[in-house]
This record gives sequence, C-alpha cells and structure tokens, in this order.
Amino acid sequence: MAKYLDPKADLTFKKIFGEHPDLVISLLNALLPFSEEQRITEIEYLPAEMPPEKPLFKNTIVDVRCKAIDGRQFIVEMQMEWTTAFKQRVLFNASKAYVRQLGKSHKYYLLQPVYCLSLVNDIFEPDMPDFYHYYRMVHEEHTEKVIDGLNLVFVELPKFKPQTVSEKKMQVLWLRFLTEIDENTREVPEELLENPDVKRAVEIVEESAYSEAEMYAYDKFWDAIRVEQAFVDEAEIRFNIGIDKGKQDTARKLKSMNVMTIEQIAEATGLTTEQIKAL
Repeated sequence: MAKYLDPKADLTFKKIFGEHPDLVISLLNALLPFSEEQRITEIEYLPAEMPPEKPLFKNTIVDVRCKAIDGRQFIVEMQMEWTTAFKQRVLFNASKAYVRQLGKSHKYYLLQPVYCLSLVNDIFEPDMPDFYHYYRMVHEEHTEKVIDGLNLVFVELPKFKPQTVSEKKMQVLWLRFLTEIDENTREVPEELLENPDVKRAVEIVEESAYSEAEMYAYDKFWDAIRVEQAFVDEAEIRFNIGIDKGKQDTARKLKSMNVMTIEQIAEATGLTTEQIKAL
C-alpha cells in the first residue's frame, strides 16, 4: 500500500507546482476568478524571492512564481500560519511584482495584472463563513468599474468542505487534494484519481519517490512549523494576559473611585461581576 506526503510542505508543494507547468496552470485556472477567455495556456517560471531573514515565519511561507505568455504574473503561496501582517505582506509582494515590470523604456499601458493566490492552512476570518476571498481595486459604488492591476485571492483551507462548492469541479478537486492527502492517507479517493492532473499530483507525493535526504528535509520542515506555531501560541498567551491585566487595573481603579456600580464596571471592562468583586 502506497504512503503519501503532505502536499502543503515546502518540498512537496514546490515539486508539484514549481516543476510541472501544466499542474500549476491547472491549479491557477481552477482557483483564480477567470473567465473562459482569461484562462492560462502557457507559463514560464520566475525566480523565487529570497526567504525572509527572520527566525520566525521563515518556514511558514512557500511560494512559486510564474508568468503567462500574455505577460500576466502569478504568485502562488502556501501559508502554514497566519498573522495580521500577512495581508500587507502579500499586497507588498504583489505590488513589487507589478512595479518591476516597468523598465526604463516601458510605458504604463504595457503593465500586466499580477495575481497572488494565497493558500492558507489557517482560519483568519472566523466571522465569515466563506473560505474564498477575492480582493481587487473597484469603485466603491459602481463595483463593475475596476482598475485592473493587483488581484489577491486568499483561500482558508480549514474552512473548505466539498459540499460548500456546487460548481467548479477542478477547484473542488484541487482543494480536496490539498486538504485530504497527508501522511495518514492510505487510500486516495477515486474521484481524485479519475482526474489526470490531480492523479499526477498524487503520484508526485508518494513517499517512495523521495530520497533519504529529501525525507530528512521534509521532516525538518514540519519541525520548523511546530516551533513557529509554539512562538505564535506563546505570543498570543502573553498578549491575552496583558489584556486581562489591563482590564483588571481599569476595573480596580473604577471600583476604588466608587462612582460606578459593579455591574457598570463589568459592562465597561468585559470582566464578570465575580472577578471585579475579587479585586
């Protein structure tokens, strides 16, 4: 029985989508908001950006960059962890790719759109049920009026469920591949193997295809992800402790001033009446 690796890891993601143009074309056509006329037919790979010189999050972002035959550029990212700064980082990188098109002899009208597809292995919009988020520059009142240039698509993988999408068969198949295939997979769903593109991707992540050195790099990637998750968890705990302490200090001062009832202080600070009475 075949064993599989998780396609979201650095090694596997780049092997699938960074070495097989037809597969990244299939992924982009499935997940980007294209009309039939906008579909990609041919791409060339572009050099990847240097990884950030930071100990935290240097392993959480895996990207593949390519350009279509018509000049449109694409950045495909797998983000293992989410922070509030990531949207700005994605916008910054997409903007850099857009601006770099303009050489000394180029005219502005020659600029081609840049699309950034961010596959996020985390939930960053907990109050929104949708897993698919598309950002672009539109007129506030007349949303059909668009300044075409930067297109940002974020996909929250943990929110995806096959039944949440009634159309777009290839979108469903690629998202199922990314969310259902990992080290625990012993039998690949037949629906994935029936599609030639996804079947090839499944074959690429078979563990038997990797050398001992590659498996070591694969394991090191997940070790780094766990370390970085520990940093995130610790920072969140410290942040929450700081908030609670601030609320307690405020409640203590209001209580000592004797100008508000316990219930009013609770409403103002978010603490319970029992917590305030104990201060």
